[in-house]
Amino acid sequence: MGRSIGSLPRRFPIFPLSGTVLLPRGNLPLNIFEPRYLAMVRDAMQTDQVIGMIQPRNDDSGDAAPELYRTGCVGKVSNFQETDDGRFLITLAGICRFDMVEELDVATPYRQIEADFSRWTGDFEPETPPDVMRTALLEALKVYFDQHDIEADWNAVRNAPLIGLITSLAMICPFEASEKQALLEAETLERQARLLVAMMQIAVAEGEEGPAVLH
Repeated sequence: MGRSIGSLPRRFPIFPLSGTVLLPRGNLPLNIFEPRYLAMVRDAMQTDQVIGMIQPRNDDSGDAAPELYRTGCVGKVSNFQETDDGRFLITLAGICRFDMVEELDVATPYRQIEADFSRWTGDFEPETPPDVMRTALLEALKVYFDQHDIEADWNAVRNAPLIGLITSLAMICPFEASEKQALLEAETLERQARLLVAMMQIAVAEGEEGPAVLH
């Protein structure tokens, strides 16, 4: 990944967004339109281009600064485009998960934190899960997609590198915010894969509806 924990800033802005997680090696497209987050992106682009993604614990509270989960993932802006109507279209490339040490008292309209990366050193050199996980993941995925009428390029799915497949599914599958957080905080890729299989099996059993098409 060309980075190490020592190269990451310990203090950076955060973008709280419920139901959305960034994972190491994942790519997260974002449509930025709120003034405070436009300011955040402008400032980030002028410094180290790093932004932390983190979920609110209760996004329905109406609080302008809701309580946050303690664990998120920091990413680097890998793509930036400004639209004619003043929005920013960016892509965050996931680098490493972090634990929030404290929220900083800042004058900026966006929130900033101090982070600790020490628990997540494995994010830089992840262990590839045993290939048996691919079989279990594909079996659960096929049933889950069929029930929810989700379309997929199955040749591409079957041939995808296992690490990339786990990361992509953990980020894009329409699970609840608490389930997304559990995937984010799973220590290893194998644990993430096992959680994915379990979550898809539960969703199938409960007959939950999902999106019509997965891009």
